[in-house]
Amino acid sequence: MQFLKKQFPKKIRFLNKIFFQPEYSLETHSLQNFFSEALQRTVHIDVLLPPGHFSEARESYPTLFLNDGQDIPSIGLADTLERLYTRKKISEIIVVAIHANQNRMQEYGIPGRPDYKKRGARAKEYADFLVQELIPELRKRYKIADTSARTAIAGFSLGGLSAFGLAWFYPGAFGKVGVFSGSLWWRSKAFSAKAPDAHRIVHEMVAGSTRREGLRFWLQAGTEDEQEDRNNNGIIDAIDDTLDLIKELKKLGYRQEEDVRYVEVKGGRHDPKTWGKVMPDFLQWAFPKEPH
Repeated sequence: MQFLKKQFPKKIRFLNKIFFQPEYSLETHSLQNFFSEALQRTVHIDVLLPPGHFSEARESYPTLFLNDGQDIPSIGLADTLERLYTRKKISEIIVVAIHANQNRMQEYGIPGRPDYKKRGARAKEYADFLVQELIPELRKRYKIADTSARTAIAGFSLGGLSAFGLAWFYPGAFGKVGVFSGSLWWRSKAFSAKAPDAHRIVHEMVAGSTRREGLRFWLQAGTEDEQEDRNNNGIIDAIDDTLDLIKELKKLGYRQEEDVRYVEVKGGRHDPKTWGKVMPDFLQWAFPKEPH
């Protein structure tokens, strides 16, 4: 087969297109004018539905809520889902992709804990929109998951920090969280060379909290996420911040692998290409094949 691929690459690709097309085709509903009282603005939401959503008798599907939903074309999410479905690698799921807009820097963050520049000041309002407005409305329209164990939330960069905060404050709504290159450096006070790792909001939040039973964590960082090394230990901050957060989770009794999965991408950058590449790992971790 490798010989054929080398000799006839175009023909092999053509045959793959004809004979090996995914047997699944997603249906996407775009809710472009969902008005949020909490945010006082309209929100664009894409809902990716598995085949047979409206015709099958099942009561609900596992559900993923995704921050920065405008990035799903860049990470190739639809193609990834169709490929994993065809290969029977994951359960069929509903994806709720919530688009960010120019208010992203204020609406993403840790609820009730803006950073020292007052960014993330509307993270609590974003949480209210998601938990009190959007989820109840989606339950009326779609067969979204009815338990936290079958519901995940994820995001990229600042959206990943937001996802972690939402899962931490609302474990009754979300049982799994995916953090792709999370902005875990978010701090309550300006950086000081005398205490380079101090005042990181999410780390202090976890350290001052109690364990959220049933909550599980998937965290990813790339070796080329950035170049900064504020504490001069030879490890870039993106990896340091992620590993330090895992240490805080373990202090609360969370177990590596069983409760916490860490994925480090060699050569991985802070971009959709890297996040799309590692998305299958997250989806297989969060939504393993389950019986109907």
